[in-house]
Amino acid sequence: MILLYRLLFLPALVLALPYYLIRMWRRGGYGKDFQHRLGRFRRLDPPAGGKTRIWLQAVSVGEVLAVGPLIEALQKNGRIEIVLTTTTSTGYVEARKRYADRVLSIGIFPLDFWLFARLAWKRIQPDAIILTESELWPEHLHQAKTRAVPAYLVNARMSDTSFKRYKKLPSLVCRLLKKFSAIFAASEHDASRLRQLGVAPERIQSIGSIKIDVPLPDQLDSNLLDQLLKELGFFHSEDRSPLILLGSSTWPGEESALIEIVAALRATGIDLRLLLVPRHAERRAEIISLLEQQALPWHQRSTGIKPTQEIIIHLADTTGELSRLCQAADLAFIGKSLPPNEGGQTPIEAAGLGVPTLMGPNMNNFKALAKSLVRAGAALTVKDVSELKEKVEALIKDHDKRLAMGAAGREWHQKNRGSSQRIADEILAGLGHNAGTGLAHGFIGGDADGGGKVK
Repeated sequence: MILLYRLLFLPALVLALPYYLIRMWRRGGYGKDFQHRLGRFRRLDPPAGGKTRIWLQAVSVGEVLAVGPLIEALQKNGRIEIVLTTTTSTGYVEARKRYADRVLSIGIFPLDFWLFARLAWKRIQPDAIILTESELWPEHLHQAKTRAVPAYLVNARMSDTSFKRYKKLPSLVCRLLKKFSAIFAASEHDASRLRQLGVAPERIQSIGSIKIDVPLPDQLDSNLLDQLLKELGFFHSEDRSPLILLGSSTWPGEESALIEIVAALRATGIDLRLLLVPRHAERRAEIISLLEQQALPWHQRSTGIKPTQEIIIHLADTTGELSRLCQAADLAFIGKSLPPNEGGQTPIEAAGLGVPTLMGPNMNNFKALAKSLVRAGAALTVKDVSELKEKVEALIKDHDKRLAMGAAGREWHQKNRGSSQRIADEILAGLGHNAGTGLAHGFIGGDADGGGKVK
């Protein structure tokens, strides 16, 4: 299999190159340490005596943030050193900002071609590797197998799209998955799909989503919240309190839907504002074009200029601010979930911060987690834009319902934490280190819908 993969890799790369070049140009930042993509990673000395080196790969910003608690848990015993790589330019910036003083080295994951992979392996010299979510890099896993280096897949997810694709090549996918010493599924739903693909049950553990362990910011007090609202142009006073709808990590088509909903509800006398946080800030020109075609006052955050007049729509076209901005919201809509978009973005931050949450029907990447939130009373699912408008209007008018959903979200978040420590315990035990707490000491896997303990 690996020989065929090597033969097909370069022609496939050439065919895909125009798409990736356009994407790289739009997002920018790909020139930084580009040599890492060719395997020319900084040459590292072999691990010091008694140390175990783990190469941890986190694809993009979301995964980079998610692995923070796992890194902390792995390094508690002082004998683990971590090399962290990421694939995207934004992920690389975030990794260097957050972990420069916490890990041995940070770099960019090489293209999965044997020459580049082999060179990177020689320079990094890992004792174990960790991949996240749905990453199955054949060459990377082959390098691990030939060197008898254990491989782990953490927060393993199996979306509807991936599952359908993998079922067409079950033997091929199963051969790849067998190269992992252990797979830690984000939920029982994901674990079940992995078993259906032929992975031996003893290799899979349903532990829960490590993304729930990502620390949330401290709750803003009333003074700081007032400051944030003024900063956004959503002026607030004792006798006048506008209601804020957050579009969290929105995708094409969702911004226009939210703008129309806010305009329609404002026409009924509801003082509703819209805080738009698109998933990709580089789409700002497209969204600005939408905003220029409507009549409501709006402001663009990336200009760096604070609004001096009352704003109805605030476009937060920046990165790394979602957790803070989320606290200004009375209600959140989770992006990439309304047709034709597929997959969904994470609802964890909004729920954990106590913001009532609405999601479209296509939360395929977070299916089990979304069901868990709905069952806990922290979120609602809508089938289309029309129902989204109905639910927004109903919740905006029902203060007690919003409070109840917010409290349910905080409780859900608190009770579903701890997956990172449990995974770290299992990996450390597998590498011959003493485990701390968690699965190695009797934890029984998470619930079928959220990867934690809450039903």
